[in-house]
Amino acid sequence: MPRVKSNVPRLKRKKKIMRLAKGARGGRSKLYKAAKETVERGWRYAYRDRRQKKREFRRLWITRINAAARLHHLSYNRFMAGLKRAGVEIDRKMLADLAVRDPVAFGELAEVARQSA
Repeated sequence: MPRVKSNVPRLKRKKKIMRLAKGARGGRSKLYKAAKETVERGWRYAYRDRRQKKREFRRLWITRINAAARLHHLSYNRFMAGLKRAGVEIDRKMLADLAVRDPVAFGELAEVARQSA
């Protein structure tokens, strides 16, 4: 059986990695082994951070809602419990947006939460 060197696919793989490592400094963008390690590390960070981004945004929304609720003399948990009891089904993303962009509407929601608490 003849030996197969797979020259074209191998060079294609190397070219792809070198293209992905283009922004790295020094040998990390010039030498294949270093470039491959850099690119794979980047992929690991990207995979991890796609999940972390969701957590971080939820934390940010909760912080914003809490700050706005405290302006209306409510804690975050009393505000959310009041909304739930009143049957208001607005997610945290929209509540945080209201807290930042439309404080009057948020104040009305705070009053609804206070009434049902």
